[in-house]
Amino acid sequence: MASIFTKIVNGDIPCYKIAETEEFFAFLDINPNSKGHTLCIPKKEVDKIFDLDEATYNGLMSFSRTIAMAIEKAIPCERVGVSVIGLEVPHVHVHLIPLHSMDDARFIKKEKLSTEEFQEIARSIQAHL
Repeated sequence: MASIFTKIVNGDIPCYKIAETEEFFAFLDINPNSKGHTLCIPKKEVDKIFDLDEATYNGLMSFSRTIAMAIEKAIPCERVGVSVIGLEVPHVHVHLIPLHSMDDARFIKKEKLSTEEFQEIARSIQAHL
């Protein structure tokens, strides 16, 4: 069965898309640790990051770097943190989290955002790509 992320890539589930290439997809986390929290995924559904072939792994990291640099320009923050956990969705995903404090990286505090806020954040990040 397709993961929720594959359904997002296929357009079966809506998202706040940031960027897309032939192999990768970036979209806002709908339950963000902080404003601008973005997920970067390979379109190919693989459960664990170290099970990716080397080219896809390196491509995902490069894609994530590009997105992180745009986030840092668009969202006021101390830095953009990176986390790969992978327990909730069996599809490789890189969390890019605008950090203001260590709590933003701990997945214990969540931001509540309106549709309009998500749309504005997505547009702002896209403008810096």
